[in-house]
Amino acid sequence: MPMIRLTVPPGSLTDEGRRTVQRELAAVLLRWEGAPDTAFFRAQAWSYLVELPEGAQTTAEDDAPRFLVEVTVPQGALSERRKAGLVEDATRAVLDAAGLTRADALRVWVLVHEQPDGTWGAGGSVIRYADLVALAKEQKGQQADA
Repeated sequence: MPMIRLTVPPGSLTDEGRRTVQRELAAVLLRWEGAPDTAFFRAQAWSYLVELPEGAQTTAEDDAPRFLVEVTVPQGALSERRKAGLVEDATRAVLDAAGLTRADALRVWVLVHEQPDGTWGAGGSVIRYADLVALAKEQKGQQADA
């Protein structure tokens, strides 16, 4: 199951961006994972927004805001092509949420963490990638039948 965490300096997002960026990032992640657009999979795409305290983020050069997007997915869920698409779309979503342009893209870092199979648990059970793939196929089949 995917999880995404966006860490931002205080006041760096627009009001609209602050309201929408978490769901936008979760949707980006689900799309690149190839998950079906169902209530179950949307509910499992957890998205966190972490706002740092004043003065907690800087560089050796300046104090311009920097953004960190950390994505955790099951190992094997993303091909290299899907990772590249995820990084591109997540960067765009953060830039939009902060009211920045593509010229500011280097201010957004996206780290993809792949969780080894058998090390992710939910509901008191270990969740295996193969089980998620089977569930996704089942739910895609149900969508096609509807």
